[in-house]
Amino acid sequence: MNRRKLLALSGALTASALAGCTGSGQLPPTNRTKTAASLRQTVAPAEEPAAGEPSVDDEQLATLASGNAEFALDLHTHLASEQGGNQFFSPYSISVALAMTYAGARGETREQMEETLHYALGEDVHPAFSDLQAALEKRTTAQAPGEESEGDPFQLSVSNSLWGREGYPFSDDYLALLEEHYGAGVRRADFAGNPDGERTRINDWVANETEDRIQDLLPPNSISSQTAFVLTNAIYFMAGWLRKFDPKETTLGTFTALDGAESPVPFMQQDVDANYANLQRAEAVELPYVGEEVSMVLILPDEGTFEEFEQNLDASQLFGIFQELGSGTGTLALPRFEFETEVQLSDALSALGMPAAFEQRANFSGMVDGDQGGPSIDEVYHKSFVSVDEEGTEATAATAVVAQVSLPPSWGELQFDRPFLFAIRDRPTDAVLFLGRVVDAGAAQGSE
Repeated sequence: MNRRKLLALSGALTASALAGCTGSGQLPPTNRTKTAASLRQTVAPAEEPAAGEPSVDDEQLATLASGNAEFALDLHTHLASEQGGNQFFSPYSISVALAMTYAGARGETREQMEETLHYALGEDVHPAFSDLQAALEKRTTAQAPGEESEGDPFQLSVSNSLWGREGYPFSDDYLALLEEHYGAGVRRADFAGNPDGERTRINDWVANETEDRIQDLLPPNSISSQTAFVLTNAIYFMAGWLRKFDPKETTLGTFTALDGAESPVPFMQQDVDANYANLQRAEAVELPYVGEEVSMVLILPDEGTFEEFEQNLDASQLFGIFQELGSGTGTLALPRFEFETEVQLSDALSALGMPAAFEQRANFSGMVDGDQGGPSIDEVYHKSFVSVDEEGTEATAATAVVAQVSLPPSWGELQFDRPFLFAIRDRPTDAVLFLGRVVDAGAAQGSE
């Protein structure tokens, strides 16, 4: 596959936000490197930018990471309260897909997206994502110390694409921005003539980019003859633990779910030298992957406090946990787990503060040429998969933003059966040539 490999810190950063298991009491796994503070010290500047491309500094990269964490926790809390059960998603995938949409937003639509998605950098969010990707691409070659590579012990790939309706009048500036900062070239699609065929085509692309783990991201009827475009992001991560668990040490144990139900599950066990934090109301441990630049941080709230701890966790507290991690030794028992999550995010994103993007009044005029108002978002689809075992972790996710052509409003039947005003105007100049009212149509029938 021709994919741009990179370590998506911002998402790994916040897969954190308990991208793992909510509502079930299961430990929340997180793919995350270090804290926002350490980002300022460890993230190298991007390669020399192309002519005219703005470049962001380390502080702006940290701002991007912090904002993404805030969004991740907001969304996590909402989904946990609405759906319960185990939960896993990629805030990075969602944020990037919506950032490509945000690039064309204007007015209230843009303001709501900025606030909800915590895009504190404004227009600089695009070069920030680009610089972050360039800086982190270097980490995908990490190998296990003293081992020869047998395939990739560490793999992270991210791909973006724009699927545009044939003939849709995208702005050249908008297309250039997507290509420059997201590597998302436009792929023309016959949504008007073959919507279901194009849905299959997009789903096949997603499956290919996620090693076939994400199937049928776009469900039946998600694409119609009115679809204007689909923006897709796919992320695939697979890495071995720096110190693998011995399968011989895995034994059955009892897991107590959030509702108190008990079930036997296989627990991996290991005596570890690992970063650990004994926090107020929780404990945390960090398990690094091969290369030691990416890790999973596991957070275990005190017994009986999971829901309160989860609901009160924000980005600053999460980063504070990362900063508290320090060297320690102990015995770890971690359940094996594997599951997938599928969500449609329009209701959640609207509830979190960006309803305008999904309404007829949406303003994405920055995407199109001329005076058109642009499309509105119909739905945001997200699917994810995670598997954690003795060898390491496989995690993948994909997001699709489906936008519809702006259609004239349908008012049903409009009957002028009560007093009304009318004007005769010159359209090019808006000069009002005549103005009148009809308050008694019966008296205005003229002579026959």
